[in-house]
Amino acid sequence: MYYEELDKIQKIKPKQNRKQAKLIRSFDILCALLAILISLPVTLVIAILIKAESWRDPIFFKQTRVGKDGKTFGMYKFRSMHVDAEAKLEALLAQNEMQGAMFKMKNDPRITRVGHFIRKTSLDEFPQFLNVLRGEMSFVGPRPPLAREVAEYSDYDMQRLAITPGCTGLWQVSGRNTLSFEEMVELDLKYIREQSLLLNIKILCLTFKEFAGKGM
Repeated sequence: MYYEELDKIQKIKPKQNRKQAKLIRSFDILCALLAILISLPVTLVIAILIKAESWRDPIFFKQTRVGKDGKTFGMYKFRSMHVDAEAKLEALLAQNEMQGAMFKMKNDPRITRVGHFIRKTSLDEFPQFLNVLRGEMSFVGPRPPLAREVAEYSDYDMQRLAITPGCTGLWQVSGRNTLSFEEMVELDLKYIREQSLLLNIKILCLTFKEFAGKGM
């Protein structure tokens, strides 16, 4: 466990029994395999575009995130920022447009030209299908935070880490960047309380609808 203080917190109890957990995991594995196969042509095109813009730099970006019970893992994305993006973050923190333990900046200068497109269409998230297949993430759940964000969490916020993080969730289909950090936490805890395969399917359908809208 990465954060020992999690042991001292009375975490929210997820609405999930062992049978339902296995059902959701089986659903995740099946969908991840299908998604990886279906997205292969898109993956190839994005890889070519990223390399065409900066040949020497990597296609994928691996970032340490905090998952269930505070355990860390490497989350994958298509690289949408310049390779020195992490080093430049400190200088941009004052321009953070989100309240609370999260950084968002509309015109982030660290984002590449290709990065603007794949972020706008959420195509940069496709490599996370591998994280789902490995069991580090689920298709639906709270977004996995950075360690520096968790360092600012209150005991109440820590409850977000009670379950496996997801590629999408209630936050993403309920306003996303228009919501405050506190509202995001409340939506995550609501999901944890009501988690079920049926709810996951509903959220995935809403996510796909939003994704399709971005691509038009």
